[in-house]
Amino acid sequence: ANLLQGLNSPDSAVQEKAIAETEKRLREQGASREEEESRTTLNRTLINTSVRAFPSGIKARLTSDGFLAALEKDAKERAQRRRRNEQLANALKEQGNEAFREGDFALAIRRYSEGLEKLRDKQELYTNRAQAYLKLCEYEKAISDCEWALKCNKNCLKAYFLMGKAHLALQHFTEARQCYEKMLQIDPQKENLVQGKEWMFSPRFSEEGGAGSPCHAGSPCDLPDCVSEARLEEKRVREEESAEREVQAGNVAALSIQELLQRICSPDHAILYYTGAVRLLAEVVSSCTGQTFFRTNNGFSILRNETVRGAFCAESKSPAEVELCVSLLLLWQAACAGNEENQRLLLAQPEVGARLAELLSSGTPQIQREALALISHYSENESGRRLLLKQDLSRWLQILMAFVKSTDARADSAMNILSDLIGEKRFQTQCRATLSTDVLPLFTQLLVCARQVNQAALAHGVAVLGSLCADVGLRAQLAQSGQCWQACLQLLEGCPDASSPGYQQCVFAVLGLMMNLLLESNGTIQDFAVPISGRCLALLSHQDGRIVTRATGVLSRVLPASPSAVEEVVKGGVVKKMLKFLKAGGHLTSSHAIKTLSICTKGSRRAQEELLKWDKRSQVLLKLLEAGDELLVGNAAFCLSQVLLLPGAASSLLGSGVVQLLLRHAGGDAQRTSVQQNSAIALGRLCLAEPR
Repeated sequence: ANLLQGLNSPDSAVQEKAIAETEKRLREQGASREEEESRTTLNRTLINTSVRAFPSGIKARLTSDGFLAALEKDAKERAQRRRRNEQLANALKEQGNEAFREGDFALAIRRYSEGLEKLRDKQELYTNRAQAYLKLCEYEKAISDCEWALKCNKNCLKAYFLMGKAHLALQHFTEARQCYEKMLQIDPQKENLVQGKEWMFSPRFSEEGGAGSPCHAGSPCDLPDCVSEARLEEKRVREEESAEREVQAGNVAALSIQELLQRICSPDHAILYYTGAVRLLAEVVSSCTGQTFFRTNNGFSILRNETVRGAFCAESKSPAEVELCVSLLLLWQAACAGNEENQRLLLAQPEVGARLAELLSSGTPQIQREALALISHYSENESGRRLLLKQDLSRWLQILMAFVKSTDARADSAMNILSDLIGEKRFQTQCRATLSTDVLPLFTQLLVCARQVNQAALAHGVAVLGSLCADVGLRAQLAQSGQCWQACLQLLEGCPDASSPGYQQCVFAVLGLMMNLLLESNGTIQDFAVPISGRCLALLSHQDGRIVTRATGVLSRVLPASPSAVEEVVKGGVVKKMLKFLKAGGHLTSSHAIKTLSICTKGSRRAQEELLKWDKRSQVLLKLLEAGDELLVGNAAFCLSQVLLLPGAASSLLGSGVVQLLLRHAGGDAQRTSVQQNSAIALGRLCLAEPR
């Protein structure tokens, strides 16, 4: 209102002051709109002075309405220009992306630069150009573009990622780590950026959700991998600097490694000549400095020698070729033990990674033993497993499981490697392809022949397969296999109390596997429920308490699948046995036992009658109602509610304090609603049956 009065004032000085104030406010408003449209922290608004700077003659004649209309027109024109420039910038960005995908990084940079001339605050153009600069090894320019991108968007994860890559290439290790750590500060959930976060490596996806990132296709980015890469690169540089100082000081080992590698690389010698040189080399590279000398002198290129490569890759090896192959494996063990950079370089050799499976299944014990030892260097640490998982491991479960037939240390080595790999999602995914066709037939054969194989290794292998059941797809495949269930039952059939400790380990492992498989529900389980429950009932008298506990657990999971199985175990005296376990008080066994009783009393009147008969005045159930475990309380309340359906059951509880217990649970705040529901049902039946 004051501005309008000033604009309409007859006093020219007042009018000029009002015009100046109006210009100031509209300038601030225009800057705010520009900032909102670009959604960045930069304000690159250009003020059109040709419209805003009014000659004094015009100012005197200008009315307030005309002045505001002119300024509004100017704001619209600026908005139109920005939209037009944004369209041009997006078109140039797409042209740059196309050039990037075709490998013409210089052209991509030109197109992104042209786009930035149209729109200086477009963050994606900076990060896209930064990655093109990375491809051309222009790291300083890439860092500069990432810094500009961060001025546009201070939380741009992609800018920090690319800047970290550039700093790493320049060996700015501290700065590289800081970039990756900043990503975690911005979004802690990005600690595992791996599967599903496509913005980092997708050719068509940008952080803003549109097509825009030229990032190269490849394996998804894992932030821990980035941090590890920075750490390993720094470690590599330090090791090589130290090794160079050793060379300058005349280190004898360095000279020996150089000489031996030259001998191995020289052509046209007999296999025994190369075998001897490789063996000598293995003895001098075992130290950290020796490993570094081996790497810096291109030690991993020895397979370029035709004789050496031929012996290593031969399908059918002569004794001399076997000896050379074993020597190579020993050399690589020495060079890679505890050295992550050397491990990476070895698997980067095409002949090595591609032939690991063949070496394991070669049938030559010496080669298998040393191949297992080499692979163990990888599987026992996280970075080594990541390297292994880049290989095709689809056959490894079958190959390693077959070592159960070995009677020497190969069986244990193979099972240890499997244990290391089994928790890796990528390994689980690769196992799915061969599980039903290759692994299951071998596994069932091993179970059937349990007395003829390495029983400790077999137990380990069964436990590994049980761990594999954490993958729902693999568990479903195993649970559907009647062949698998039949083999498990066959192994359980051969378990008298006097069986060997190794065989009992197998029984314990198989029961654990069965418990995992019974998390599924299918027709195969229904078909096998009666024999499974019968075998487990027989194992309840076993001397090994661990086996008894797991047999009870299997019963608690298999009985819901079959009313016939319930009737059979009730006839076999399962109620009395479960009460015995509940009186003994072991927590895990009690959990399985009370659940088994709940299933039996739900589906069998005979089970209800036996529970009433053997649990005098329901003392066991009342004791469980006082437990702190809601699972025990809920199932105990359920069993009590079933028993109260029988005539005379309620009167036996008079004076026992059961009412107070049930009231407390029915009106309590238990996390499991079944505790409240079962307690309320039991209380209701008690009151109906015995009003006193």
